[in-house]
Amino acid sequence: MPAAAYFQSIGGASGDMLLAACLDAGAPLEMVVRELDKLGFSGYSLQSAPAIRREVRGAHLSVSLDQVPPELHSLTPRAQLDAVAASTLSETVKARASSVLSALWKAEARVHGEPESTLELEELGTLDTLIDVVGVAVCLEHLGVEQVFAAPLVLGEAQPPRWPNGYSNPAPATLELVAMANAPTVADRPIHHGAGELTTPTGAAILTTLARFERPAMSISRIGVGLGTRDPENFPNAVRLWLGQVAGNPSGAALSQVVLLETNLDDATGEMLGYVHERLFAIGALDVWHTPIQMKKNRPGVLLSALVPQDLEPAAADLILAETPTLGVRTRLVDRHVAARESRSMSTDLGTVSVKIKSLRGRPVSVSPEFDDCRRIALESGLPLPGVLQRVTEQARRQFLEP
Repeated sequence: MPAAAYFQSIGGASGDMLLAACLDAGAPLEMVVRELDKLGFSGYSLQSAPAIRREVRGAHLSVSLDQVPPELHSLTPRAQLDAVAASTLSETVKARASSVLSALWKAEARVHGEPESTLELEELGTLDTLIDVVGVAVCLEHLGVEQVFAAPLVLGEAQPPRWPNGYSNPAPATLELVAMANAPTVADRPIHHGAGELTTPTGAAILTTLARFERPAMSISRIGVGLGTRDPENFPNAVRLWLGQVAGNPSGAALSQVVLLETNLDDATGEMLGYVHERLFAIGALDVWHTPIQMKKNRPGVLLSALVPQDLEPAAADLILAETPTLGVRTRLVDRHVAARESRSMSTDLGTVSVKIKSLRGRPVSVSPEFDDCRRIALESGLPLPGVLQRVTEQARRQFLEP
């Protein structure tokens, strides 16, 4: 079964930290070096050693560029991408590494207001960046990882530049990458004060490009910990890699997460509730319902509930707050098992009807004729609607369910 990887940013994420976590999880350093040699560069060396950060054990990776030829001290975006494309690395590694490098350089070009073709950067243009990105891609393939997930990014304390002409924290390119991927971030916390940059542009590029920002249900077989160079006083500068398999879904239906919004109302009229009900569906709610409840002082009330996709949570909450008397809306993520379904047109002895077909594990299990089509047939033919529904349903079952 293909493996899944979940990167948990405890105290930031950099390219070398992510690569160190992969090594700590079982990817051999010798294998990584052997694969990196396919890029055709020389003069660098990698060393991974166990270390401790605030009582957390992990691996710390050191990349030495002391013997790198001068002409390789600054590589343009095109040179890095060309090196990957011309190598004998696997197509999977090439695709992952190229997508990360492309995202990184796109962010840097936007930040500096320059086209990628002329962009030159001292730090990110070094061979170190290429080693980190390609090294992580090599490790993921070696570990059999097909799905990559990540926790929200720990960027550290938002600070202005500490010296003239210096960068703010987070670095502009890091923020640009986060914005490009609409990636979640952890809020500023007191323990981050004075810690400086925690997530680097290279670390952000790897995670925002390769990972989905969610933690799936999964069985965990191995843990790898990558340690950074920093050693803050209040937390470990570390990233954890969870390796395992995403848990199977016994129902055979697709599993997704949606947001449930709820609020208690004791002073909303039926007309108001009906209006809010229509507005929520209009913006994309998956379902809306009202439940009679008993509130304070024995007052009868209504529980307004709405199920929406995660990206619609802010809009749905704003609508409920604006259109009802409530002062607050509760929200929580809920898992949802969704059966596969499709609509098919079917010719019946009463006319053409659209039929919804529900399937589990690739096998149709039920059919439901479109009510409006059956209603139309009943009005046009003068037949009772229940009889039309029954007749069409029986024909649909014979056509789509019976072997």
